[in-house]
Amino acid sequence: MKKLNKKIKRTKRNRKKLKSVNGSKFRITVYKSLKNISAQIINDSLRKTIVSASSTEKELKKTKLKKIEVSNILGEILAKRAIEKKIDNVYFDRGGYKYHGRVKALAESLRKNGIKF
Repeated sequence: MKKLNKKIKRTKRNRKKLKSVNGSKFRITVYKSLKNISAQIINDSLRKTIVSASSTEKELKKTKLKKIEVSNILGEILAKRAIEKKIDNVYFDRGGYKYHGRVKALAESLRKNGIKF
């Protein structure tokens, strides 16, 4: 089995379990590449993205920071935007990524800035 297929299966398995347990909450999903990371809050019932933030935005692109520091700042930005939209209770979908490193830094930054999950 190819590595990509394993990752897709793991992502779907994780997402299916989370959706069955947290039916009425919004979902924070994370995507990371070698250089960038992005996160968005999704309403699964309407299939719409409500709030998003990415490390490719102008204000984050200007700064020369380490990847984990960028994840911390991204968590602060996303939390601020979510609170403006009156979203404070969500569930965290890490996708196929381990809860480690940049993903963990993003999640802890969101928690520290007022998002509950």
